[in-house]
Amino acid sequence: MTRPVPEGYLGAEARISSGPAPELVEAGYAVELADAPLLHHGLTLADLAHVLALREAGVIPEREAAILLATLLEVLDTPAEAFPYDPTYGDAYNSRERELERRLGGVAGWLHTGRTRREAGRIAFRLALRDRLLDLHEAVTRFVAAVAGQARAHASTVWADTTYLQPAQPSTFGHYLGGFGEEAIRHLERLEAAYRWADRSPAGVGGVGGTRVPLDRARLADLLGFAAPGAHTRDSMWAVDGLAEAVMAAALAATTVDRLAEDLEIFTSPGFGYVTLDASLCRASVLLPQKRNPYALAVIRAGASTLIGRVTGLLATQRTPSARTDNWLHAYGEVAGALDLARRVVALGAEVVRTLEVDRERLAATAGTHFTGATDLAEELVLRHGLDYRSAYRTVGRAVAAAVDAGQASLTALDLERAAAEVLGRHLSVDPQTVREALDPARTAMARAALGGSAPERVREHCRALRRREAAATRWRENRRVAARAAEERLIAAARALTGS
Repeated sequence: MTRPVPEGYLGAEARISSGPAPELVEAGYAVELADAPLLHHGLTLADLAHVLALREAGVIPEREAAILLATLLEVLDTPAEAFPYDPTYGDAYNSRERELERRLGGVAGWLHTGRTRREAGRIAFRLALRDRLLDLHEAVTRFVAAVAGQARAHASTVWADTTYLQPAQPSTFGHYLGGFGEEAIRHLERLEAAYRWADRSPAGVGGVGGTRVPLDRARLADLLGFAAPGAHTRDSMWAVDGLAEAVMAAALAATTVDRLAEDLEIFTSPGFGYVTLDASLCRASVLLPQKRNPYALAVIRAGASTLIGRVTGLLATQRTPSARTDNWLHAYGEVAGALDLARRVVALGAEVVRTLEVDRERLAATAGTHFTGATDLAEELVLRHGLDYRSAYRTVGRAVAAAVDAGQASLTALDLERAAAEVLGRHLSVDPQTVREALDPARTAMARAALGGSAPERVREHCRALRRREAAATRWRENRRVAARAAEERLIAAARALTGS
């Protein structure tokens, strides 16, 4: 059935002879229009810059440019929810075109000179993407700060570090926490790289190969506050790898926080009792009055899992032939939503770490249990008795097995001598003091003074490095925010100057 063409419906003068099917509106146009709040401000900035560039190139008459800019400045002051967006007319750009034509008549037609709707949308999206990358970058920076603060506070807190959740070696709790800070630093670098992609301007690219209209792409990039124009017009319009990188960076940042949160969920349980979450991050059971559920940790886990799904979905939709719109149909909302979700997850993780209460006594009491000094004892046999490590390992392992069978909680020099006789077939005279020192968890944890090790001075050294990187990241981010605000202010001022307002 041929549907009546809505008044102002784009394409009616060309190849489109019917209004859109309701099913197309619901499944396609409405999806695109849902991005209007995300794109609204940036679309107007893109329009302002385009009109100014057209005027500077002598393409648009000064009077028409002034009229068009005055109306665009009014739109800039109009919130997205107050603008008459209508899915019948397609995406946000098309709705805006219809409204500008209603207000200005033929003057509005100048706005589309040498530019597709996609170009305006890509500009607006990159501006919005930059903001969200900086917001997530700030959350990750705060997570680094929280980790560095707690790691420094617990640089001397002895505990038994674990692998496979099994007691491994005596270490310091500050060293354990610092590892998550080091990971988060790499996420800052990933987000900064994603920002560099977003900070390349698609303005002035025309359809795919550029436009014959004499637009200065470097000038457009400067007007919009981008670091530089995109180096290749087709790439600027259609490449999607930057979207995947941004969401991947977001998912990885959330996953680091999630890995810590999943550890903490175990450590908060009564069976461990290592740490306590702040009451503001917990939730009570409706039925069980004794329970104190670490709800914030479940929220983090759910968010990280969702982000992994979003990365997968985004990668799947990007697997299309080039220069198609299906890989962009959901991309704006999905990418922005992923970055917003990651920001909330990471911010919650930072608060969990900042307010975490650590039971030093509980950690110390369990640090030397379950023969966690066995590796250090084997190393002592290497250093003091000239055994190769495999022989030392087997000797200590045999001694531990015999002690477990006998119900012993620790080892003596006699245990080692007996084990050596069985494993090595010869007598080994072991100093009892050597055994006591090797099995002292505090002594062994403090002795690991290699670069990046668990010794308190090394932990504090690493915390200082985290703080320096945090400060550098903060400066980088604030410089970008200031530059973006300044560019927008200059753009608006230039538009007002041309209108005489």
